[in-house]
Amino acid sequence: MIKAIIIDDERLARNELKKLLMDYPEIEVVAEAANAGEGIEKIEHMNPDLIFLDIQMPGKTGFDLLAELDRAPNVIFTTAYDEYALKAFEVNALDYLLKPVEPKRLADAIQKLHLQDDRDQGGAGIPMNVNRSILYEQDQVFVKDGERCWFVKLNEIRLFESVGNYAKVYFASNKPLILKSLNALEERLDEKMFFRANRKHIVNLRLIDKIEPYFNGGLLLELKGGEKIEVSRRQTVKFKEMMSL
Repeated sequence: MIKAIIIDDERLARNELKKLLMDYPEIEVVAEAANAGEGIEKIEHMNPDLIFLDIQMPGKTGFDLLAELDRAPNVIFTTAYDEYALKAFEVNALDYLLKPVEPKRLADAIQKLHLQDDRDQGGAGIPMNVNRSILYEQDQVFVKDGERCWFVKLNEIRLFESVGNYAKVYFASNKPLILKSLNALEERLDEKMFFRANRKHIVNLRLIDKIEPYFNGGLLLELKGGEKIEVSRRQTVKFKEMMSL
């Protein structure tokens, strides 16, 4: 059973979508919310697999809501505003439905959801355990930097770099800033996958291309994106212990 929450400030739109979803017995609408604040509360409390999310709502937008979540469920945007289409796909949402929602388009979106679940086999498509504070490789996070937004799987992020109270997140050719300290991130990341190389950098161990000896008994890591990161002398000892047989 796929647990879903509908977040939309229009009651009629929520009712219409619920009616359409009755044709999909595998999807159970466990809650509704009329604004972003309510939506965040319900998501954290009920841990859905899927949210149908309006973008333009009074107060915070749907994008703002996603930026406040630690871990993003699958998202299907539902909105009357066509100019948001491009933005929704830029964030790599599962799908984008224009209101009034057409049954055929909803069917396409649900099919994408099933394909995603089949691909993930235990990734972000399965119910998220609310007590699990560590983020694992298949978890997807939502990154918002100004007007730009992305969904990113943790295993696609190769580097976190400290910039004051912010952290720069490196994935593909993007380097957005998020308002999180490196220490706060380190607590949430799986240490089998992410390693604190020095005071300013956390690297994805699986995306290291080359390792070379460096000054003062340290190491120099070259990542798949070409970034070169120095491992401090103290962390080099830990790194060698971790990576040895």
